[in-house]
Amino acid sequence: MQLKQVRARFDRNTITVYQAFSPLIAEAALKAGTFVTPFSFQRMTWIKPSFLWMMERSGWASKSGQERVLAVKIHRSGWEEALANAVLTAPARGQGSEEWREDLESSPIRVQWDPERNLHGGKTSQRSIQVGICREWSHRYAEQWVVDLEDITSLVRKIADKRRNGDWKAAERALPVEKPYPIPESLKRRLEME
Repeated sequence: MQLKQVRARFDRNTITVYQAFSPLIAEAALKAGTFVTPFSFQRMTWIKPSFLWMMERSGWASKSGQERVLAVKIHRSGWEEALANAVLTAPARGQGSEEWREDLESSPIRVQWDPERNLHGGKTSQRSIQVGICREWSHRYAEQWVVDLEDITSLVRKIADKRRNGDWKAAERALPVEKPYPIPESLKRRLEME
């Protein structure tokens, strides 16, 4: 069985998640200090607390529309509110598919567990969480949860260059330090972490 663990940068009040955007969306968000148009409030937005998983997803800020990577600091209360309202993207153990589909359609939040990545890009035995925020809650995310946005694209490219040059120790030293996030016991079953 694979270990499902939320690893993240966090402090007493906030947790950092990552998103990758086009330069147009990133610049507008950085200028406003939160997400504003042209960020789409009409579609689901996915947040990921794992730096390496986000780097694999964005091609280390090289994929079209994902050239800018933002570290988004959000309130832990918002993060935990999202998890408390989440439905897994696949039926939970013992859950019927019809019941799951009804839950999924009515939930504002989706949770998906994907293989965590290592610095070399390979899959690990751990599972990493990504959280999808439906359009009904995207304004809540932008207006109530976001505390700070930081453009970390230069860091991403610096680490990507070190990887390309085979300087793995320097690349590892540059990684953000993540540690296990204390998921409340009441949410572990909902997220299938037990």
